[in-house]
Amino acid sequence: YKSFKEKSVLEDISMSIKDGEFVVVLGSSGAGKSTLLRCMNGLYIPEKGSVEISGIELNRKSMREIRKRVGFIFQGSCVVGNLSVLTNVLMGSLSKKNSMSLRFTKSEKEKALELLDMVGLSEYAYIRTDKLSGGQRQRVGIARALLQEPEILLADEPVASLDPVTAKEILDLIEKINREMKTTIICNLHQVEYARAYAQRIIGIRNGKIDFDENTESVTTRQIQHIYEN
Repeated sequence: YKSFKEKSVLEDISMSIKDGEFVVVLGSSGAGKSTLLRCMNGLYIPEKGSVEISGIELNRKSMREIRKRVGFIFQGSCVVGNLSVLTNVLMGSLSKKNSMSLRFTKSEKEKALELLDMVGLSEYAYIRTDKLSGGQRQRVGIARALLQEPEILLADEPVASLDPVTAKEILDLIEKINREMKTTIICNLHQVEYARAYAQRIIGIRNGKIDFDENTESVTTRQIQHIYEN
């Protein structure tokens, strides 16, 4: 259970995600999708109930350990425009450091460059991030999250502001990470066609509650319609 200003945002949420799954949380704006993801890595703390990641219950003491295991891809990429692409990616290692110093090891830099190559941005490593397109900035955000070597990758509306061609490229990349790196993906979307194309399982959220939780091929048109009804 989670509320803001005494208004319920999440209620009666119970779910379990298997290792290596690609799960899409589907619902309209304001349904509670973003709050749900933020409760999974400690950005928000539920007022009732508990969250367990890889056998570790999330609380203030375990939060640092949880965040080492869970990467986050933000809707707007959340990159720092006046820093280089490489430095933005390297900031993904800060969760494992004891200080916020921007001093990075040779091995961290080599790993960051490998990840930039994987996401198709190796030639942009040393330019300012604000020179990139929206899709390219989102790739930087993905590489940054992967530098943590996360077991789980949370993606909050990662293609919301992108054109259809770029959106498909980003979702193809996230699917590749799931397939080749065996990383568990939990991705918020509001586009039904993307959910059906990429998810192994769809969880429909309506008014802060789970409306359905099904394998993708089992989800009906009526179930989809219901979560978007006022």
